[in-house]
Amino acid sequence: MMPSPGVYYFPWEINSGSVADGETLRTFGRLHSYDMLQSEAILTALRSSVQHQVCVCTKFVEPFQAQLGSFYVALGETEQRDGEGPVLKARVLRCVEGMNLPLLEQAIQEQRRYFQERQGQVESSAS
Repeated sequence: MMPSPGVYYFPWEINSGSVADGETLRTFGRLHSYDMLQSEAILTALRSSVQHQVCVCTKFVEPFQAQLGSFYVALGETEQRDGEGPVLKARVLRCVEGMNLPLLEQAIQEQRRYFQERQGQVESSAS
């Protein structure tokens, strides 16, 4: 059985607690740090002058050429660690340097609106 494709979440949504433990998701950010010995990377994203961080476990995607400061998209499952925030156990970690971040955010919002409209149509036709 194939794993689910993952829904896009913004980094600030992951840390707010709106993501359930074990949920498959996609997110993005700049690679702030990478610890090869701990198999852990930190992705960061800026929103409203606030720096948001997502911890990414890289055990399943190693070895990879970490380019600090570059833009990455990650796909994986969340895991809640005691005393820490959620950690994304990455299945895919891809460098996408040069991607237009505002356009990606706009596309994610449009996709969400589309799915909400479609869900509303399905619910009204089922009634």
